[in-house]
Amino acid sequence: MQSTVSWPVFRRFVCACAAGVALAATSGCTVPADAVAGISVTDDGRLLGVVMVCGHRIDGATLYVDSPEVDSEVTVGSWVADRPLTGGLAIWTLDSPTAGWTSTRSPKLLTAKTTYDLYGWTKDNSWSSSSASFTLADRDRRTPGTLRYDDVSDNGDESAIAVPVAEFKARACEEGSLVEVP
Repeated sequence: MQSTVSWPVFRRFVCACAAGVALAATSGCTVPADAVAGISVTDDGRLLGVVMVCGHRIDGATLYVDSPEVDSEVTVGSWVADRPLTGGLAIWTLDSPTAGWTSTRSPKLLTAKTTYDLYGWTKDNSWSSSSASFTLADRDRRTPGTLRYDDVSDNGDESAIAVPVAEFKARACEEGSLVEVP
């Protein structure tokens, strides 16, 4: 009995499949960022979410904790804007209802020594914001009128910085401030 498989064709097929699997495994499926998230506080110390939309839109925001499990996160709170946020600054309280926002998951009580991340998103996953990481100690260091956000340098390094809201509004959308998607 003779084989009807052409070994050179079969080897090319296997190599092409292996290359496709390798490409799929190494290419990330991330949503491009076109907004910057941050946190601030009210005069009485309540936590505020802040998103500066740079050009497209953001539909909502999620507060989460990275889980120790691979590719997992625990949602702490989630909010949807009554209408898409376009080009500009949006600020809302995270612990109570705010005009223009609906809480789809009421925030849980935040705990010390836990790092939280706040980011904005679109319903169709077409755009997102960079995330802002913080702890309760970071929140406690905020004063009204200042905010903390994660700035991304031209070489891709991230650093948490605190600035007045007016400065954030002026520089958050500058080139290099957004996370570049490979």
